Amino acid sequence: MRRIHRGLSAILLASLGAFATGSLAEEASPSSFSSRLAQAIAPLEVKPDGLSGAGALVLSEALAASRYVMIGESHMTREIPAFTTQVCRLMAPSGLTAMAIETGPEAARVVDAAMRSKDRETRIADFSRRHPDGIAFFRGRDEVQMAGDCAAAAGPNFQLWGLDQEFLGASGHLLQEMLASRPGPIARAALTGLAAQEEKATAAALASGSPGELFLLSAKQGDLDQAAGAVAKDGGARVRYLFGLLTESRAIYQASQARQGDPNGRRARLMKRTFAAKLAEKPGARVLMKFGAYHGYKSINPLNQRDLGAYVAERADGEGVTALHIIVEGAKGTQAGYAGVGRPAAVRSFDMKDDKGPDWRKDVVLAQPAGTPPGSWMLVDLRTLRTKDLTSAPPEWRELALGYDIALLAPTFTATSMVGEEKAATR
Repeated sequence: MRRIHRGLSAILLASLGAFATGSLAEEASPSSFSSRLAQAIAPLEVKPDGLSGAGALVLSEALAASRYVMIGESHMTREIPAFTTQVCRLMAPSGLTAMAIETGPEAARVVDAAMRSKDRETRIADFSRRHPDGIAFFRGRDEVQMAGDCAAAAGPNFQLWGLDQEFLGASGHLLQEMLASRPGPIARAALTGLAAQEEKATAAALASGSPGELFLLSAKQGDLDQAAGAVAKDGGARVRYLFGLLTESRAIYQASQARQGDPNGRRARLMKRTFAAKLAEKPGARVLMKFGAYHGYKSINPLNQRDLGAYVAERADGEGVTALHIIVEGAKGTQAGYAGVGRPAAVRSFDMKDDKGPDWRKDVVLAQPAGTPPGSWMLVDLRTLRTKDLTSAPPEWRELALGYDIALLAPTFTATSMVGEEKAATR
């Protein structure tokens, strides 16, 4: 993923303003924005027993005032799930209905069913062995721990809501669920045939490591069309719903693979519809959301999409409540990443110093208060930057401040490990 926020370190000197009343109009200088940025930064200590430091007060007050909290993240680290757990614990005493996550609805149901169990890691690992690539992100050990910790803090009615398309290897689980839902004989025959094809496709994908061989991408459209007709005849409501998840997920991945159509927009619209349906079932729900940073923008994001974050912000405005958008990045460290079907996660190293272009993270490090304890996170209250004209800010800081309310910079990220795996490949 390209670095999406560029910052003060590349700002050019402002050009001379126009003559307005016979004298030169005064323009804001880069130093004035630097001063404003320094005033917006506060240290934040993130530890297993809670949050502390000046940033903790800013964050806790903002959380208390919000019905919807969106965390925009870099995926597959240990630190962001640990931080999210602390957010759960701060929100829970005032009521926390659900956590909405970047995985499919059926995959989320699997994690939801396991998150209160002592053997939740084993259950997720067993599922992943049966259905490789069946769950997005929540094969990470720290994500699974976070789900359990949040459930413990929020109480027995807390739920995980999956809003995304199902992951690449989810078709086997979806077909099993369809067959378990007692379809009529016509639909059952068609689905049984697809399930046999899915088993062969999964075996081929495991042998090669290529996700393109998984059934969701390799299935013949004619077979799916024939099955769709059978499901429409006597599949029943539950089967029709699950088959719709399968075909919509396939369509999004195919469009992305072919670079045709609008896969990002289609995916965003799917997440919005799913979220709206969940809220219709739970009016007044208070929800913590955890998605990739692109999805969390309350404005148009760098992909020129009005993504889920924009929908959440507008919905909150319409309801007369507050949505809080938080972006979390790291200054350096490692992150886990996808390495193929059934393959150990790859680990990527990164350091903001290696980024040759301007970078908001560098600006935060330069502007952090003197005497900040080593290992502290930095909280930037972007809301304070929005209280004055943002024209003196670099364009990338304007984008950040319009897209998020709070930016957090962790000093180091550490790649998460996968449940059921002992080692990860490093690159």
